[in-house]
Amino acid sequence: MSRPRHALVTGVSSGIGAAIAEQLLQQGWQVTGFSRTQVRKDHPAFTSVSIDLFDARSLKQALAALPKVDALVHAAGMMAAAPLGDLDEEQGTRLWYLHVQVAQIMANALQPQMEQGDRILLIGSRTSRGAAHRSQYVSTKAAIVGMARSWAAELAARGITVNVIAPGATETPMLLQPGRASSPPQLPPIGRYIKPEEVAALAGFVLSPAAAAITGQELVICGGGSL
Repeated sequence: MSRPRHALVTGVSSGIGAAIAEQLLQQGWQVTGFSRTQVRKDHPAFTSVSIDLFDARSLKQALAALPKVDALVHAAGMMAAAPLGDLDEEQGTRLWYLHVQVAQIMANALQPQMEQGDRILLIGSRTSRGAAHRSQYVSTKAAIVGMARSWAAELAARGITVNVIAPGATETPMLLQPGRASSPPQLPPIGRYIKPEEVAALAGFVLSPAAAAITGQELVICGGGSL
């Protein structure tokens, strides 16, 4: 009997990460969730690991302790907004570390054991091509697109796909973070914000065998916000 496929999902305590974890559990995956706070979920296929992703040493130790990972989903994130002239260097460093460096640490540790059909999925942002007052945030989301495309080129021959899902404004706690006060979210043309479950449904497809020919792509789900 074959084992269930195993996904590592970051940011599972709320928002998009929580929705993706739930989607994958419904699809029969075994899910390990990384988050700062312990997640209590009554599901035999879910394991919660409380971890500070900003602690690189602890992160590497946690990765080394995992059973074989078939899909890496990096959904943990944070928002900060400020105009040029008011940029906070420390905030910019934290954004870069969480969105880019953590993805590098995890993918670098996990890819050697990955096999044909395995997946790497990063959660980006529709704003990756630029948005006023969000340069520090946007630069990290643009970076993961280039990074994902580079990894996709390296791993394509092994049958491993690497993609980015880039949501527009999504109904998550991040939408209300004080750090984005100078650049509030814009309601997309469909008249509502994106639901985390909609992002999760797309993630479920991208991680499935049906998406084996999709790699190196930034898949935008924005309710028409990019039109």
